[in-house]
Amino acid sequence: MFPEYDVIVVGAGHAGCEAAAAAANLGSKVLLVTMNMQTIAQMSCNPAMGGIAKGQIVREVDAMGGYSGIVSDKSMIQFRMLNKSKGPAMWSPRSQNDRMLFAATWREMLENTPNVDFYQDMVRSIIIKDNRACGVLTGLGHEIKAKAVVVTSGTFLNGVIHIGEKRFGGGRVAEKAATGITEQLVELGFESDRLKTGTPPRVDGRSLDYSRMEEQKGDDEIVGFSFKDVQKPLEQRSCWVTYTNQVVHDILKTGFDRSPMYTGRIEGVGPRYCPSIEDKINRFAERDRHQLFIEPEGWNTVEIYVNGFSTSLPEDVQYKAMQTVPGFENVRMFRPGYAIEYDYFPPTQLTHALETKLIANLFFAGQINGTTGYEEAACQGLMAGINAHQKVRELEPVILKRSDAYIGVLIDDLISKGTEEPYRMFTSRAEFRTLLRQDNADLRLTEMSYRLGLAGQDRMEKVIEKRNGAEKIRGILKDLSLDPAEADAFLQERNSAPLPHKQKSLQVLLRPNISLPDMIAHLPTIQNALTGFSKESIEQAEIQIKYDVYIEKEKEIVKRMSQLEDLLIPENFDYERVAALSNEALQKFKRVRPRTLGQASRISGVNPSDVQILMVYMGR
Repeated sequence: MFPEYDVIVVGAGHAGCEAAAAAANLGSKVLLVTMNMQTIAQMSCNPAMGGIAKGQIVREVDAMGGYSGIVSDKSMIQFRMLNKSKGPAMWSPRSQNDRMLFAATWREMLENTPNVDFYQDMVRSIIIKDNRACGVLTGLGHEIKAKAVVVTSGTFLNGVIHIGEKRFGGGRVAEKAATGITEQLVELGFESDRLKTGTPPRVDGRSLDYSRMEEQKGDDEIVGFSFKDVQKPLEQRSCWVTYTNQVVHDILKTGFDRSPMYTGRIEGVGPRYCPSIEDKINRFAERDRHQLFIEPEGWNTVEIYVNGFSTSLPEDVQYKAMQTVPGFENVRMFRPGYAIEYDYFPPTQLTHALETKLIANLFFAGQINGTTGYEEAACQGLMAGINAHQKVRELEPVILKRSDAYIGVLIDDLISKGTEEPYRMFTSRAEFRTLLRQDNADLRLTEMSYRLGLAGQDRMEKVIEKRNGAEKIRGILKDLSLDPAEADAFLQERNSAPLPHKQKSLQVLLRPNISLPDMIAHLPTIQNALTGFSKESIEQAEIQIKYDVYIEKEKEIVKRMSQLEDLLIPENFDYERVAALSNEALQKFKRVRPRTLGQASRISGVNPSDVQILMVYMGR
């Protein structure tokens, strides 16, 4: 019934979809196994993509030839570039999406990807021979053979849903949990644990009074995520902002004695940076209100996502509390919020290729690794799909360094430090964030992806055009002088000092409150000189000019740090022989088995002296 596949991907969430697309586009024959063909790429929680650091990840996935950026652009109902008032390293794209259109677009793109087959069934276990994954066994009893398996199980492994005192099995509301894989892997020697996440109530938008809320419109200019020319929406839908109050908090507290979180029925740790509403009023008792974002679920639906009101309290308490939120006085609830508890496998059990250390050719991606967020899942899926293909073809794994991408930071954090709570990406986690901007993800990653065979010729040509354009613009501005007679009126309007004499355009651009598009719009000399250059090249040139000192400084740090990254530790290195190591370092090294001295230095609990001892022992 089934041929032998190169790669089987278990689960069709954000990680699974990217894994299947990447492996297939590289030439592997892929089977995507999902428990429900109608929920491929489901946005299980909020109908949005991107945000702080997450937007950078989506752009990186797109630059690598992944699909998430294209799907997000095609299904967006609103776009905003966050942190625009700060430096470019902090700019983060975010879209509000049509939930149903997002999933439909993903499925359509996968169905149009050669080499991807689909099968609806539950995977009960991984077929393992000679310590190597070589297929899956399904709930219907089918043995399907493959050379590699990528597990992207999301919240489905032994998932349990909690609403107040009610508790029932499920991977999402109205969808059954997946069983068998955890038990099999634990028996093989894997370590597993429990995490939890939550989701807010969905409500009827027709029952809300928007006049009592603050409107939040999209940006006038829709930049989007994809570096390809994807058609953006001509209109946008507004989101809205309202706030809880002390009355809301007091009502919510009446349900605490029936809350699974406070009565101990939930064992898993929840996400620190996306806490439930009961968590917020408990941890931040001094605050008398919390912000709620009222987010439409799509173009053609009245369903609303109440962002900021995640909860697992009883339905009656949720409903009563919501009725006291401004604008929610007559609210009708479509479905209550709930918490979900699920199995994950601490990611220190993986290599940087996202392959498990215990079983060869078995890869994990997404929430099974302890992360939270569509974007974090998507980028892991992309890398797991790439590396599953590479392993099958006996090629070198593709590993992004911390200085290459946020994707590299995320995977290195997981592999080196592990996580005891759901991991979420922030700009502060990246030490080289001036280099890892959303605007230059294509310049950083597309060439490597093109050589790999994933990014297409069209992407590579756009990158070359953008890079060459930015370099030419820098050269022009460096040579081109501005006359005070032309520039002084423009400078005066922007509260900038007049020119004492002719000055190079580049020097003028370095002044505060002066932007290159503004100079092009108001100074004929600049306008004439830069006619024909793309908007992307102009933006890139300006960022490189204004932040040149910081960029060069970070490049120098990367160069110094790479010396440690280049010092490989032998795969079977015997740490017991290094007598001077601290006990904690010895245990951590044996558990994580770092690939390089650089990775060894980032393991929690390892001191610089331990790394120096290791370096000396290795003859460095």
